[in-house]
Amino acid sequence: MATTTTSDGPKLEALPFPEQDKLGPIGSKVSVFDDDAELRRVLVAEFQGAADAARDAAASVDRNAANAVHDYRKALRRARAILKLVAAALPKSERRAVGRALQEARRAVSTARDHAVAPEAVNMMSLGEVERDTANAIIHASNEAMPPIPEIKQLLAEGAARTAAQVEALEAALPQTIPWTVVEKGVRGVYAEARVSRKAAKNSKRSFHRWRRRSKELSYQLELLEDYAGLRVGEIQREIEGATDTQGPAVDLIMMRDFVKTHGGGVAKDALDRLLDAINSQVDDLMRDSRKAGREAFRRKPRRFARRVTKAVRRDLAPVAPADDIHGD
Repeated sequence: MATTTTSDGPKLEALPFPEQDKLGPIGSKVSVFDDDAELRRVLVAEFQGAADAARDAAASVDRNAANAVHDYRKALRRARAILKLVAAALPKSERRAVGRALQEARRAVSTARDHAVAPEAVNMMSLGEVERDTANAIIHASNEAMPPIPEIKQLLAEGAARTAAQVEALEAALPQTIPWTVVEKGVRGVYAEARVSRKAAKNSKRSFHRWRRRSKELSYQLELLEDYAGLRVGEIQREIEGATDTQGPAVDLIMMRDFVKTHGGGVAKDALDRLLDAINSQVDDLMRDSRKAGREAFRRKPRRFARRVTKAVRRDLAPVAPADDIHGD
Protein backbone atom coordinates (compact mmCIF):
# COMPACT_ATOMS: atom_id res chain seq x y z
CA MET A 1 0.00 0.00 0.00
CA ALA A 2 1.15 3.61 -0.61
CA THR A 3 0.37 6.69 1.54
CA THR A 4 -0.70 10.03 0.09
CA THR A 5 -1.66 13.23 1.88
CA THR A 6 -4.99 14.96 1.29
CA SER A 7 -6.84 17.77 3.04
CA ASP A 8 -8.47 15.11 5.18
CA GLY A 9 -5.16 13.60 6.25
CA PRO A 10 -3.18 10.49 5.19
CA LYS A 11 -4.95 8.07 2.86
CA LEU A 12 -3.95 4.53 1.88
CA GLU A 13 -3.98 3.66 -1.81
CA ALA A 14 -3.56 0.22 -3.37
CA LEU A 15 -0.48 -0.17 -5.52
CA PRO A 16 -1.06 -1.47 -9.04
CA PHE A 17 -0.50 -5.18 -9.61
CA PRO A 18 3.10 -6.06 -10.47
CA GLU A 19 3.99 -6.60 -14.11
CA GLN A 20 3.87 -10.40 -13.83
CA ASP A 21 0.37 -10.39 -12.34
CA LYS A 22 -1.80 -7.86 -14.17
CA LEU A 23 -4.80 -10.22 -14.11
CA GLY A 24 -5.02 -9.93 -10.33
CA PRO A 25 -3.36 -11.28 -7.20
CA ILE A 26 -1.32 -14.44 -7.60
CA GLY A 27 -3.59 -17.42 -7.17
CA SER A 28 -6.73 -15.55 -8.26
CA LYS A 29 -7.53 -18.23 -10.86
CA VAL A 30 -8.79 -20.38 -8.00
CA SER A 31 -12.04 -18.40 -8.17
CA VAL A 32 -13.07 -20.35 -11.28
CA PHE A 33 -13.09 -23.58 -9.28
CA ASP A 34 -14.14 -22.17 -5.92
CA ASP A 35 -17.07 -20.21 -7.31
CA ASP A 36 -19.70 -22.78 -8.32
CA ALA A 37 -21.66 -20.27 -10.41
CA GLU A 38 -18.52 -19.17 -12.26
CA LEU A 39 -17.51 -22.77 -12.90
CA ARG A 40 -20.92 -23.39 -14.47
CA ARG A 41 -20.52 -20.31 -16.67
CA VAL A 42 -17.06 -21.42 -17.84
CA LEU A 43 -18.17 -24.96 -18.71
CA VAL A 44 -21.20 -23.76 -20.66
CA ALA A 45 -18.96 -21.27 -22.49
CA GLU A 46 -16.51 -24.06 -23.36
CA PHE A 47 -19.37 -26.16 -24.70
CA GLN A 48 -20.49 -23.17 -26.75
CA GLY A 49 -16.94 -22.85 -28.06
CA ALA A 50 -16.97 -26.44 -29.25
CA ALA A 51 -20.29 -25.87 -31.01
CA ASP A 52 -18.86 -22.74 -32.66
CA ALA A 53 -15.84 -24.75 -33.83
CA ALA A 54 -18.17 -27.30 -35.43
CA ARG A 55 -20.01 -24.48 -37.21
CA ASP A 56 -16.74 -22.96 -38.46
CA ALA A 57 -15.59 -26.35 -39.74
CA ALA A 58 -18.87 -26.84 -41.59
CA ALA A 59 -18.39 -23.48 -43.26
CA SER A 60 -14.92 -24.45 -44.54
CA VAL A 61 -15.95 -27.36 -46.79
CA ASP A 62 -15.29 -25.47 -50.01
CA ARG A 63 -11.67 -24.90 -48.99
CA ASN A 64 -10.92 -28.53 -48.07
CA ALA A 65 -13.64 -31.09 -47.44
CA ALA A 66 -11.36 -33.62 -45.71
CA ASN A 67 -10.04 -31.02 -43.27
CA ALA A 68 -13.56 -29.72 -42.66
CA VAL A 69 -14.79 -33.20 -41.72
CA HIS A 70 -11.79 -33.78 -39.46
CA ASP A 71 -12.18 -30.45 -37.64
CA TYR A 72 -15.93 -30.93 -37.31
CA ARG A 73 -15.59 -34.39 -35.76
CA LYS A 74 -12.86 -33.11 -33.44
CA ALA A 75 -15.13 -30.27 -32.27
CA LEU A 76 -17.96 -32.70 -31.53
CA ARG A 77 -15.62 -35.00 -29.61
CA ARG A 78 -14.58 -32.01 -27.51
CA ALA A 79 -18.26 -31.16 -26.90
CA ARG A 80 -18.87 -34.74 -25.70
CA ALA A 81 -15.88 -34.45 -23.37
CA ILE A 82 -17.32 -31.29 -21.81
CA LEU A 83 -20.74 -32.89 -21.53
CA LYS A 84 -19.17 -35.70 -19.50
CA LEU A 85 -17.52 -33.15 -17.21
CA VAL A 86 -20.96 -31.92 -16.14
CA ALA A 87 -22.78 -35.24 -16.48
CA ALA A 88 -23.24 -35.73 -12.73
CA ALA A 89 -25.15 -32.43 -12.52
CA LEU A 90 -27.61 -33.33 -15.31
CA PRO A 91 -30.83 -35.35 -15.20
CA LYS A 92 -30.16 -38.70 -16.87
CA SER A 93 -32.71 -38.07 -19.62
CA GLU A 94 -31.16 -34.74 -20.60
CA ARG A 95 -27.63 -36.11 -20.46
CA ARG A 96 -28.58 -38.95 -22.79
CA ALA A 97 -30.50 -36.69 -25.17
CA VAL A 98 -27.62 -34.24 -25.62
CA GLY A 99 -25.08 -37.07 -25.91
CA ARG A 100 -27.18 -38.86 -28.51
CA ALA A 101 -27.55 -35.70 -30.57
CA LEU A 102 -23.79 -35.14 -30.60
CA GLN A 103 -23.11 -38.78 -31.43
CA GLU A 104 -25.54 -38.82 -34.34
CA ALA A 105 -24.19 -35.53 -35.70
CA ARG A 106 -20.69 -37.00 -35.66
CA ARG A 107 -21.64 -40.35 -37.18
CA ALA A 108 -23.44 -38.65 -40.05
CA VAL A 109 -20.09 -37.86 -41.68
CA SER A 110 -18.28 -41.10 -40.79
CA THR A 111 -18.44 -42.32 -44.40
CA ALA A 112 -16.83 -39.12 -45.65
CA ARG A 113 -14.16 -39.46 -42.97
CA ASP A 114 -13.40 -43.07 -43.96
CA HIS A 115 -12.97 -42.13 -47.63
CA ALA A 116 -10.60 -39.33 -46.66
CA VAL A 117 -8.46 -41.50 -44.36
CA ALA A 118 -8.32 -44.69 -46.48
CA PRO A 119 -5.60 -43.51 -48.94
CA GLU A 120 -3.45 -42.30 -46.03
CA ALA A 121 -3.89 -45.62 -44.23
CA VAL A 122 -2.77 -47.56 -47.31
CA ASN A 123 0.32 -45.40 -47.66
CA MET A 124 1.18 -46.02 -44.01
CA MET A 125 1.06 -49.83 -44.32
CA SER A 126 3.92 -52.12 -45.24
CA LEU A 127 2.46 -54.10 -48.13
CA GLY A 128 3.77 -56.32 -50.86
CA GLU A 129 3.23 -55.24 -54.45
CA VAL A 130 0.21 -57.52 -54.93
CA GLU A 131 -1.47 -56.43 -51.70
CA ARG A 132 -0.86 -52.75 -52.44
CA ASP A 133 -2.35 -53.11 -55.92
CA THR A 134 -5.41 -54.75 -54.37
CA ALA A 135 -5.76 -51.95 -51.82
CA ASN A 136 -5.46 -49.26 -54.47
CA ALA A 137 -8.02 -51.03 -56.65
CA ILE A 138 -10.48 -51.09 -53.74
CA ILE A 139 -9.94 -47.40 -53.02
CA HIS A 140 -10.48 -46.58 -56.69
CA ALA A 141 -13.68 -48.64 -56.76
CA SER A 142 -14.92 -47.00 -53.56
CA ASN A 143 -14.88 -43.53 -55.14
CA GLU A 144 -18.33 -44.18 -56.53
CA ALA A 145 -19.68 -44.52 -53.00
CA MET A 146 -18.01 -41.37 -51.70
CA PRO A 147 -20.57 -38.71 -50.76
CA PRO A 148 -20.45 -35.73 -53.14
CA ILE A 149 -19.23 -32.41 -51.74
CA PRO A 150 -22.74 -30.82 -51.68
CA GLU A 151 -24.00 -33.75 -49.58
CA ILE A 152 -21.05 -33.47 -47.18
CA LYS A 153 -21.68 -29.75 -46.93
CA GLN A 154 -25.33 -30.31 -46.07
CA LEU A 155 -24.55 -33.00 -43.49
CA LEU A 156 -22.01 -30.77 -41.78
CA ALA A 157 -24.36 -27.79 -41.76
CA GLU A 158 -27.20 -29.86 -40.33
CA GLY A 159 -24.94 -31.39 -37.71
CA ALA A 160 -23.50 -28.03 -36.70
CA ALA A 161 -27.01 -26.61 -36.31
CA ARG A 162 -28.05 -29.59 -34.22
CA THR A 163 -24.97 -29.16 -32.05
CA ALA A 164 -25.70 -25.47 -31.56
CA ALA A 165 -29.17 -26.38 -30.31
CA GLN A 166 -27.59 -28.55 -27.61
CA VAL A 167 -25.99 -25.47 -26.02
CA GLU A 168 -29.41 -24.15 -25.10
CA ALA A 169 -30.58 -27.59 -23.99
CA LEU A 170 -27.53 -28.05 -21.80
CA GLU A 171 -27.80 -24.65 -20.18
CA ALA A 172 -31.50 -25.14 -19.46
CA ALA A 173 -30.91 -28.53 -17.85
CA LEU A 174 -27.95 -27.59 -15.65
CA PRO A 175 -28.45 -26.31 -12.12
CA GLN A 176 -27.35 -22.75 -11.43
CA THR A 177 -24.14 -23.90 -9.76
CA ILE A 178 -21.66 -26.69 -10.44
CA PRO A 179 -19.23 -27.67 -7.68
CA TRP A 180 -15.76 -29.02 -8.39
CA THR A 181 -16.87 -32.46 -7.19
CA VAL A 182 -19.03 -32.75 -10.32
CA VAL A 183 -16.06 -32.03 -12.56
CA GLU A 184 -13.84 -34.44 -10.65
CA LYS A 185 -16.48 -37.15 -11.06
CA GLY A 186 -16.65 -36.45 -14.79
CA VAL A 187 -12.89 -36.88 -15.16
CA ARG A 188 -12.96 -40.04 -13.08
CA GLY A 189 -15.75 -41.57 -15.13
CA VAL A 190 -14.05 -41.05 -18.49
CA TYR A 191 -10.72 -42.28 -17.14
CA ALA A 192 -12.41 -45.39 -15.72
CA GLU A 193 -14.02 -46.20 -19.07
CA ALA A 194 -10.72 -45.69 -20.87
CA ARG A 195 -8.87 -47.89 -18.38
CA VAL A 196 -11.36 -50.76 -18.68
CA SER A 197 -11.34 -50.50 -22.48
CA ARG A 198 -7.55 -50.62 -22.60
CA LYS A 199 -7.56 -53.91 -20.70
CA ALA A 200 -10.31 -55.35 -22.89
CA ALA A 201 -8.46 -54.21 -26.04
CA LYS A 202 -6.02 -57.09 -25.63
CA ASN A 203 -8.52 -59.29 -27.44
CA SER A 204 -10.95 -56.80 -28.98
CA LYS A 205 -10.54 -54.24 -31.75
CA ARG A 206 -13.87 -52.72 -30.75
CA SER A 207 -12.56 -52.18 -27.22
CA PHE A 208 -9.36 -50.66 -28.60
CA HIS A 209 -11.40 -48.16 -30.58
CA ARG A 210 -13.42 -47.36 -27.44
CA TRP A 211 -10.17 -46.84 -25.53
CA ARG A 212 -9.12 -44.37 -28.19
CA ARG A 213 -12.38 -42.39 -27.96
CA ARG A 214 -12.37 -42.21 -24.17
CA SER A 215 -8.66 -41.29 -24.15
CA LYS A 216 -9.28 -38.40 -26.54
CA GLU A 217 -12.16 -37.16 -24.40
CA LEU A 218 -10.02 -37.36 -21.27
CA SER A 219 -7.24 -35.45 -23.02
CA TYR A 220 -9.70 -32.70 -24.00
CA GLN A 221 -11.04 -32.51 -20.45
CA LEU A 222 -7.56 -32.10 -18.98
CA GLU A 223 -6.66 -29.57 -21.67
CA LEU A 224 -9.65 -27.48 -20.62
CA LEU A 225 -8.72 -27.72 -16.93
CA GLU A 226 -5.13 -26.79 -17.72
CA ASP A 227 -6.33 -23.52 -19.23
CA TYR A 228 -7.82 -22.54 -15.86
CA ALA A 229 -5.19 -24.17 -13.65
CA GLY A 230 -1.65 -24.57 -14.93
CA LEU A 231 1.42 -26.67 -15.63
CA ARG A 232 0.83 -29.53 -13.22
CA VAL A 233 -2.52 -30.35 -14.83
CA GLY A 234 -0.78 -29.90 -18.18
CA GLU A 235 1.73 -32.60 -17.27
CA ILE A 236 -1.10 -35.08 -16.66
CA GLN A 237 -2.77 -34.01 -19.90
CA ARG A 238 0.39 -34.68 -21.87
CA GLU A 239 0.70 -38.15 -20.35
CA ILE A 240 -2.75 -39.03 -21.65
CA GLU A 241 -2.14 -37.28 -24.97
CA GLY A 242 1.04 -39.34 -25.40
CA ALA A 243 -1.06 -42.49 -25.14
CA THR A 244 -3.55 -41.22 -27.72
CA ASP A 245 -0.70 -40.53 -30.16
CA THR A 246 0.13 -44.23 -30.26
CA GLN A 247 -3.51 -45.22 -30.79
CA GLY A 248 -4.12 -43.28 -34.01
CA PRO A 249 -2.30 -45.53 -36.51
CA ALA A 250 -3.96 -48.66 -35.13
CA VAL A 251 -7.42 -47.08 -35.27
CA ASP A 252 -6.84 -45.99 -38.88
CA LEU A 253 -5.93 -49.55 -39.87
CA ILE A 254 -8.97 -50.94 -38.03
CA MET A 255 -11.05 -48.53 -40.11
CA MET A 256 -9.17 -49.62 -43.23
CA ARG A 257 -9.96 -53.27 -42.53
CA ASP A 258 -13.69 -52.49 -42.38
CA PHE A 259 -13.35 -50.27 -45.45
CA VAL A 260 -11.79 -53.14 -47.42
CA LYS A 261 -14.56 -55.52 -46.35
CA THR A 262 -17.21 -53.00 -47.39
CA HIS A 263 -15.80 -52.04 -50.78
CA GLY A 264 -13.82 -55.13 -51.76
CA GLY A 265 -16.67 -57.05 -53.35
CA GLY A 266 -15.24 -56.70 -56.85
CA VAL A 267 -11.85 -58.14 -55.90
CA ALA A 268 -10.93 -61.81 -56.17
CA LYS A 269 -11.37 -63.62 -52.86
CA ASP A 270 -7.76 -64.79 -52.64
CA ALA A 271 -6.45 -61.27 -53.20
CA LEU A 272 -8.90 -59.84 -50.68
CA ASP A 273 -7.93 -62.42 -48.05
CA ARG A 274 -4.23 -61.70 -48.53
CA LEU A 275 -4.81 -57.99 -48.04
CA LEU A 276 -6.95 -58.54 -44.94
CA ASP A 277 -4.32 -60.87 -43.47
CA ALA A 278 -1.67 -58.17 -43.97
CA ILE A 279 -3.88 -55.52 -42.36
CA ASN A 280 -4.81 -57.74 -39.40
CA SER A 281 -1.18 -58.61 -38.73
CA GLN A 282 -0.15 -54.97 -38.63
CA VAL A 283 -3.19 -53.95 -36.59
CA ASP A 284 -2.37 -56.58 -33.97
CA ASP A 285 1.22 -55.34 -33.71
CA LEU A 286 0.14 -51.69 -33.41
CA MET A 287 -2.51 -52.50 -30.82
CA ARG A 288 -0.03 -54.43 -28.71
CA ASP A 289 2.56 -51.66 -28.88
CA SER A 290 -0.04 -48.99 -28.10
CA ARG A 291 -1.39 -50.86 -25.09
CA LYS A 292 2.16 -51.22 -23.79
CA ALA A 293 2.87 -47.52 -24.34
CA GLY A 294 -0.34 -46.56 -22.52
CA ARG A 295 0.17 -48.82 -19.51
CA GLU A 296 1.76 -46.16 -17.30
CA ALA A 297 -0.81 -43.47 -18.12
CA PHE A 298 -3.67 -45.79 -17.12
CA ARG A 299 -2.11 -47.75 -14.26
CA ARG A 300 -3.86 -45.86 -11.45
CA LYS A 301 -7.29 -46.73 -10.16
CA PRO A 302 -9.93 -44.14 -11.16
CA ARG A 303 -10.32 -42.59 -7.70
CA ARG A 304 -6.57 -42.15 -7.33
CA PHE A 305 -6.33 -40.60 -10.78
CA ALA A 306 -9.16 -38.17 -10.00
CA ARG A 307 -7.51 -37.21 -6.69
CA ARG A 308 -4.26 -36.64 -8.56
CA VAL A 309 -6.00 -34.22 -10.92
CA THR A 310 -7.65 -32.38 -8.03
CA LYS A 311 -4.33 -32.11 -6.22
CA ALA A 312 -2.67 -30.79 -9.38
CA VAL A 313 -5.36 -28.12 -9.77
CA ARG A 314 -4.94 -27.00 -6.16
CA ARG A 315 -1.17 -26.83 -6.44
CA ASP A 316 -1.37 -24.96 -9.74
CA LEU A 317 -3.65 -22.36 -8.19
CA ALA A 318 -1.83 -21.98 -4.87
CA PRO A 319 -0.18 -18.59 -4.38
CA VAL A 320 3.47 -18.60 -5.38
CA ALA A 321 5.93 -17.89 -2.57
CA PRO A 322 8.14 -14.84 -3.23
CA ALA A 323 11.32 -16.91 -3.10
CA ASP A 324 9.89 -19.37 -5.62
CA ASP A 325 8.84 -16.52 -7.87
CA ILE A 326 12.31 -14.96 -7.75
CA HIS A 327 14.31 -18.11 -8.28
CA GLY A 328 11.84 -19.77 -10.70
CA ASP A 329 11.70 -23.01 -8.67
